[in-house]
Amino acid sequence: MTTNILLTGASRGIGAGIATALDRADVALARHSTRDGIAADFTDPNAPQSLWSRARDALGGRIDVLINNAGIFEASALDRPHDDWVADWERTMRVNLTASAELSRLAVRHWQEHGTPGRIVNIASRAAYRGDSPAHWHYAAAKAGMVAMTKTIARGYASEGILAFAICPGYTMTGMADDYLASRGGEKLLADIPLGRVASTEEIAAIARFCALEAPASMTGAVIDANGASFVR
Repeated sequence: MTTNILLTGASRGIGAGIATALDRADVALARHSTRDGIAADFTDPNAPQSLWSRARDALGGRIDVLINNAGIFEASALDRPHDDWVADWERTMRVNLTASAELSRLAVRHWQEHGTPGRIVNIASRAAYRGDSPAHWHYAAAKAGMVAMTKTIARGYASEGILAFAICPGYTMTGMADDYLASRGGEKLLADIPLGRVASTEEIAAIARFCALEAPASMTGAVIDANGASFVR
C-alpha cells in the first residue's frame, strides 16, 4: 500500500533532501513548495488549513504521514525598536511553530476520524535545548515548542496508533546554514563541533525517512539529535 506523505518546506535545503530520500515507488508525496509543489505562505493564518485540504485532495483523501519542516531563520537584534522586535517574534512563531501545530492538529483529527494510524515528524533544532544567538530568541523558543508539542502528541495519542518524532539537527549544510556559518566566523564555529563538520542534508533526510516509514512504534516521542556531538544530552 502506498504511503501518502505531506512534506512542508520542500523547496530547498533539508526539505528538498527529504523529498529526494522519499522518492520511492511506495510513497506518494505532496510537497509544500513555491517552485514545484503546493504553495502556501505560513505568515498567512489561513495557509496551514488550506495547504492541508489541498494536499489531502491531491493524495486522494488520505494522508498517512506529516513532516513539518518549513521554517525561517531571521535575526532580530535585541536593540531593535520594541514593536519591530515583537513583530519579528510573532512572525517566527507563526511560521516555525503555529503552522506546524495547526497541521499536526489537522493530521491527528484526520486519523481519528478515519480510525487509522499516522505519523508526525517534526524537524526541530539543537537550539531547542542549547539555545541560539542573542538575535535568535524567537527561533530557539519556537523549536523548543516544537519538541514539547511532539512529546505531547506522542503521549496523548499513541494508543490510537498516532506516533510523533522530533529531529534536532545542529548546523546543516543548507543555503541558510552557509550564510549563518559565514556570519559567525566559519572555521571558529566549526571548532565547537567535535565531528569537525556540519551535518549534510542527506544525513538529516535519512533520519526523517526512517521516522516517517520505518521507526518502530515504541520509539514514539523520541527526539533524535544530529549535531556532531556539539550538544550532548
